[in-house]
Amino acid sequence: MTTNDHSTEEEKHSVSFVEQYVEQDLAEGKNGGRLQTRFPPEPNGYLHIGHAKAICMDFGVAERHNGVCNLRFDDTNPSKENTEYVDNILNDIKWLGFKWGHIYYASDYFQRLWDFAIWMIKEGHAYVDEQTSEQIAEQKGTPTTPGIASPYRDRPIEENLRLFQHMNTPEAVEGSMVLRAKLDMANPNMHFRDPVIYRIIQTPHHRTGTQWHCYPMYDFAHGQSDYFEGVTHSICTLEFVPHRPLYDLFIDYLKEYDGTAAQALHDNRPRQIEFNRLNLTYTVMSKRKLHTLVDEHLVNGWDDPRMPTLCGMRRRGYSPESIRAFIDSIGYTKFDALNDMALLEAAVRNDLNKRATRVSAVLDPVKLVITNYPADKAEEMQAINNPEDETAGSHTITFSRELWMERADFMEDAPKKFFRMTPGKEVRLKNAYIVKCTGCTKDADGNITEIQAEYDPDTLSGMPGADRKVKGTLHWVSVNHCVEAEVREYDRLFSVENPSADERDFHELLNKDSLHVNKHAYVEEYAAARKPGEYLQFQRIGYFMADPDGSAEHPVYNKTVGLKDTWGKQQNK
Repeated sequence: MTTNDHSTEEEKHSVSFVEQYVEQDLAEGKNGGRLQTRFPPEPNGYLHIGHAKAICMDFGVAERHNGVCNLRFDDTNPSKENTEYVDNILNDIKWLGFKWGHIYYASDYFQRLWDFAIWMIKEGHAYVDEQTSEQIAEQKGTPTTPGIASPYRDRPIEENLRLFQHMNTPEAVEGSMVLRAKLDMANPNMHFRDPVIYRIIQTPHHRTGTQWHCYPMYDFAHGQSDYFEGVTHSICTLEFVPHRPLYDLFIDYLKEYDGTAAQALHDNRPRQIEFNRLNLTYTVMSKRKLHTLVDEHLVNGWDDPRMPTLCGMRRRGYSPESIRAFIDSIGYTKFDALNDMALLEAAVRNDLNKRATRVSAVLDPVKLVITNYPADKAEEMQAINNPEDETAGSHTITFSRELWMERADFMEDAPKKFFRMTPGKEVRLKNAYIVKCTGCTKDADGNITEIQAEYDPDTLSGMPGADRKVKGTLHWVSVNHCVEAEVREYDRLFSVENPSADERDFHELLNKDSLHVNKHAYVEEYAAARKPGEYLQFQRIGYFMADPDGSAEHPVYNKTVGLKDTWGKQQNK
């Protein structure tokens, strides 16, 4: 199995390397002793747990060192961006428990970036290229062979200025021309081979409408936006390592443009630091693939509980505290790793144990009749909400003659180590009495339709026989005091450990059994009244959360995670 199996010592050391850089800069008084970070998502999809790692770093560093972390939407591609994504990003960050200083948009700087691009052209640092994207790509060469200069590279400055102005008109045709930085076609760093810095997009922008028809590329907008905002540390993932020299060069140009280069080229500028991305087994983090899953209805939207999106995890019942604990446990390093989903689930399990309300639910019901219990009687039993939290209080659950119990908790001919219900043996019913199974009823096909037992009225809590030792404790719900519910159980979204590394079409890798729906489960009435956002433990089964699709009359629950790591056991067989 490919997992993040580095030692705890290495992880602890690697967690701090970003902050070591930050602390060093603060100690040296760089940037006037200020610390300012930013989280810069592009609003072209929903945030996933990989983004959560960056959020924890960007906001966490600022919090721990009395700095500020701002939020900036890198909205430079209107063909893929909209306000729906903006709204959900804001919601996800708040749900994780972080607060930003200010909200900015790259689109706030469109005019400043345009003016800077004009200056680049006038200084001979940029030119308009009318080749196709395929021609430009072909001329880039390879890391070991130099590129070929564009035939438009030495265009007169005035002509470049005229064409650049034309690019920002409604008449400009997408793909007909681009603005390229005039750098070095022989540089071993491919990003320096006259990168495209502006392209034509005729799609209205979600903030600026049709004001612009020509938009900056990420590399031309990102570092410049950092500089405009006064960012001191631009913390990003490892794929941006080769972009860093270009990031720094454009800021050099900016400081020359605004007249600060001569006095202090290396002062008051952001420092880019890179760390490893978060990758999880049995899922994907590619926005393109996540979009495909949603657009082709392979999942039930961005918040499908099988998705690695934060809204999907929230709907499934993950707590923000568990996600932050998981991210803290795997650390930040300078090398990529594939983290086992089981580590995340362990963090979720550990956190929910402390905060989940215990309730009773039966997922695969069979009737249990307490034959010596009065048919017209019902008792309210006290059920502790959370034994890990004394302040959580308790609720009542109704006991009666006819109950639902789990079918798997009964065996007619049981082996010695079967400590659940079997004829002639005693078990305790949770929060109620000790009962002894007396038999069962079967249909013509031999299927068990009813189980019979007798209760000992002296074994309720507080009574003389309450302390009698029995090895098994079973959960139950009263037939006449429960609500039928739908329960959705989830498996891994993909059938292979690392779908991103598999050369097959990722459609082939989807786990066709990733969702199991049980429409005929039963829950106690107290559980049926719980709302989405309340963490629940179905006793002896796992952690669950009510889904917005349900109601008090017909609740729907998502299984968050089991009480034990059954997946790992299955994989190791």
